[in-house]
Amino acid sequence: MSQAHTLPVDEYRITEEPYYRPLGKEIEIFLAAHKNRLPILLKGPTGCGKTRFMEHMAWRLQLPLITVACHDDLTAADLVGRYLITSGETVWIDGPLARAVRSGAICYLDEVVEARKDTTVVIHPLADDRRVLPIEKNGELLRAPDSFCLAISYNPGYQSVLKDLKTSTRQRFVAIEFEYPQPELECEIVSAESGIAPDTAEKLVRFAGMTRNLKDSGLEEGASTRLLVHAAKLMASGIEPAEACRSAIAESLTDDPEMLEAVNELSASLF
Repeated sequence: MSQAHTLPVDEYRITEEPYYRPLGKEIEIFLAAHKNRLPILLKGPTGCGKTRFMEHMAWRLQLPLITVACHDDLTAADLVGRYLITSGETVWIDGPLARAVRSGAICYLDEVVEARKDTTVVIHPLADDRRVLPIEKNGELLRAPDSFCLAISYNPGYQSVLKDLKTSTRQRFVAIEFEYPQPELECEIVSAESGIAPDTAEKLVRFAGMTRNLKDSGLEEGASTRLLVHAAKLMASGIEPAEACRSAIAESLTDDPEMLEAVNELSASLF
C-alpha cells in the first residue's frame, strides 16, 4: 500500500485581479484575520458577492483558492480524503480540505450548513489554536502552515433548527457580514460587470429593491446582485429589457404563477 504525495494546486491560483468593490472594512478584517491565523465566516444572502470577495482575497494574498460547494451528501471523507484502488494499487487521495492544508492554500466551504453534521467535527481542530487536521483513516496528523486559511459561508436567511451553524462552530470564527450593496454602488457594480449604461443599471437596481421588499411576502429572496448582472449581460447582448428581467430574474426567484406575474409587472413598470 502506498500513500499519495501532495497534489499540485497551481490550477487553483487566480492570476488576474477579480473585480470587487468593498462594502465596508471586509478586506482589512480578512487580512488581519489571516495574519493572525484566524478562520473566517462570511454571512449574507445568496448572490451578494461572498464568493467574489474570496476570489479577490485569494488573488490579493497570492494563495490558491480551493472552493467546496457544500450539499446534503457531502461527508467528512469527501473533505479529508479516502483510499482508492488505482492501477491495482491502493493509494490515499487527499480531499479538498486536506489538499488545502497540505499546500497552505485557502479552503472555502460555501454554504457549510448544507453539508452533513460530521463535517463540522472535522473542521473544529483546524478552526482553533491547534490548526490541525487529524486523518483517522491513515493515522496522519496534518499541521496547517501559517498561510493556510479556513473560510466558510452561510446564508442566515435560510437557517432553520435543522440547518443552523452550531454555537460551538460559530464561535471559532471571525465573522464578516455581507449585505447587498447600497444602490449607488450596486449600480456601479452592475454597469462595470456587464457593460450596460449607468441609467439602465440604475433601473435594474430599483427593480431589485422592489423584489427585495417582497421577501417573506411571497418570495424567499429578492433579486441578488448576481441576478442583476445576469440580466444586464443579456441586455448588453441585445435582449429586450423586460425579457431579460423575466428570464434572468423573475424565473429564478419563483415558480408560482401569481408571483411571476407580480414580479414581471414590477419590471414592466420600469422598462
